[in-house]
Amino acid sequence: MDSASASAGIAYVSDAVSTAAKILVVGHFAVGKTTLIGTLSEIAPLRTEETMTKASASVDDLRGVPDKETTTVALDFGRLTLSEELVLYLFGTPGQQRFVQLWEDMARGALGALLLVDPTRLAETFPVIDLVEKYGLEYAIAVNTFGDKRYLEEELREALDLLPHTPVVQCDARDQKSSAHALITLVRHLLSLSS
Repeated sequence: MDSASASAGIAYVSDAVSTAAKILVVGHFAVGKTTLIGTLSEIAPLRTEETMTKASASVDDLRGVPDKETTTVALDFGRLTLSEELVLYLFGTPGQQRFVQLWEDMARGALGALLLVDPTRLAETFPVIDLVEKYGLEYAIAVNTFGDKRYLEEELREALDLLPHTPVVQCDARDQKSSAHALITLVRHLLSLSS
């Protein structure tokens, strides 16, 4: 569902919902976290986007994303109802190292993380993997392809030094079906670990 669904009367969680699950959407700076949450959320997503200023030019590396004009400074939040009884709350973390202090609170109570990766900037993913593992979160890798180009899973696994059980899926954060597939991959992974 897109955020237009919020205006169609889905602003409140049904009284029938008995289970809520918290999922983090994580990744490095400018990888598509805000976009993915906006694509999936059935409510108008909460965004803490601010315009990038000249003061951040020396801090935020814009290589590979020269047209980026805004950045998340706290979190993104969206909601997705999976059934009458189950709702997912999606929390997007900011990607810059200077906001890492927010991670501890955001990771508390999370079932897992969908880790977005830009295959053209893999080196920026390692600090994010370190944080996810530091907080003991299971995760799936969603390679944000930003279009039609696909990458070999084996090459990505090797480049990111992933464990064999870590799911890897290609996605386009702008596309609802593709983003939903990435989220479903994570949920299936989490369910397989709990059984």
